[in-house]
Amino acid sequence: MAGRWLRAARGMGGRRRRGWSEAPAFAAEQRATLVNVKLKWVKDRALDGAVSRERDLRAAHHLLDVVSARPGHRVSRPELLADSSVRRAFGGVDGVDAFLARYHTLFALRRGGGVSLTDAALDLRRREVDCLVESEPDLVSRLRRLLMLTLPRSLPLHTVDLLRWDLGLPRDYRASILRRYPDHFALDQPEGDERVWLRLLWWDDGLAVSELEKSTAGGGGGDTTCLPFPVSFTKGFGLRSKCINWLREWQALPYTSPYADPSGLDRRTDVSEKRNVGVFHELLHLTVAKRTERRNVSNMRKLLGMPQKFTKVFERHPGIFYLSRVLGTQTVVLREAYGGGSLLLAKHAHPLATIREEYSAVMRAALPPRRRRRSRESDSCSEQDEECVGGEEFELTE
Repeated sequence: MAGRWLRAARGMGGRRRRGWSEAPAFAAEQRATLVNVKLKWVKDRALDGAVSRERDLRAAHHLLDVVSARPGHRVSRPELLADSSVRRAFGGVDGVDAFLARYHTLFALRRGGGVSLTDAALDLRRREVDCLVESEPDLVSRLRRLLMLTLPRSLPLHTVDLLRWDLGLPRDYRASILRRYPDHFALDQPEGDERVWLRLLWWDDGLAVSELEKSTAGGGGGDTTCLPFPVSFTKGFGLRSKCINWLREWQALPYTSPYADPSGLDRRTDVSEKRNVGVFHELLHLTVAKRTERRNVSNMRKLLGMPQKFTKVFERHPGIFYLSRVLGTQTVVLREAYGGGSLLLAKHAHPLATIREEYSAVMRAALPPRRRRRSRESDSCSEQDEECVGGEEFELTE
């Protein structure tokens, strides 16, 4: 099966549609039906820990934004509690007070009810601002690539807001980033639509190269016809022979760039599903921590050219994605970006990821010894918790 798809793909020419990257016309492959294989979900403590740690970090960062925006990086308690976004984020006044007291390494409570930032928080905040300035070209590039993944080259601004933290966009990105790049972005409100949309003004072929394609032969322009995805499973996952054989053949199917025109693909085939996996693989690579909540992308089906129940790919491919179910939500994690429970910064470097790790370290220093010890134990989960079975070293034995 795999050999047939490989020969067919290599024997076909490509076609180009304006505004799309070149895409192979997969005519022969449309005979391949979507194989009904179900892989079990297995809990991964290390990745669950990585997701859990970010809950308080995001909440702390929201407070940091509010406090640092005030003169002298200081705000009165009544003024802070008057902010409806703060009350919502912490479930009311008591939640805000408890959080400020818990993380005294970031927030200083002054006499008279004032709240300011500690020296450690101020230092990290300044470095974060510098980081945002220095990495702005990369940020703009990633936002453009996100819009290039969509069929209309645009997204509702609400959807971009949901992805703001994951993409590393500053809170004021509408007034800052978008206004500074009028040649790249425009805000539209179509007639009859209450939503405001962020639209990409022009396509850039130089950006239409996926991270998987870049990694092929070290980015040396090797054959990208049938690229396999890096795959790893939680130790003890266990795969039946049927699943092993299907996964081998699925990996050898033609790879469709997430930036290519998908209109020629039959949505009922494994070839089309591999394209869907590639879209989310690329989308997660565009994020700082290589993860996002499932609900953040659940309303993007038509925009990404996906079939019904498209997020099922996260469950069908647990070796590529891990679906964390902690904190009352579902978070999709790109497995290849993590070693144990830590983001592999050397391989998936992003300057903001480093800053956020330092914020987390300062916050852990405020925890009681017992909770601090549990956090360190979660961090120390080693890469031995995973078994590599993908990419160029895709070897599975029965």
